[in-house]
Amino acid sequence: MAEVLTAEAVRDELGGLAGWSGDPAGIIRTVELASFPDAVAVVDRVAVTAEELDHHPDIDIRWRTVTFRCVTHSAGGVTMRDMDLARRIDEIVEGTR
Repeated sequence: MAEVLTAEAVRDELGGLAGWSGDPAGIIRTVELASFPDAVAVVDRVAVTAEELDHHPDIDIRWRTVTFRCVTHSAGGVTMRDMDLARRIDEIVEGTR
């Protein structure tokens, strides 16, 4: 099972992730896309990546605003799997701008 990161480790990892915030209970990023179809397209690409990684974020979509929340529920907090998924989400989001 993946190990839950300490508060310090989460802070350190978040330092390299633009737009993400959080603590050992979960990390979150909200992005605004140009349009609703763009937002849905990003969610679709994140879904494919999440399946590949077998690690799935909580996703909330409101018109063209998408919020991603990552936590390893089975471990009870944020692990490196969440940080890796956050990096992949960032790559997807930046690829649409």
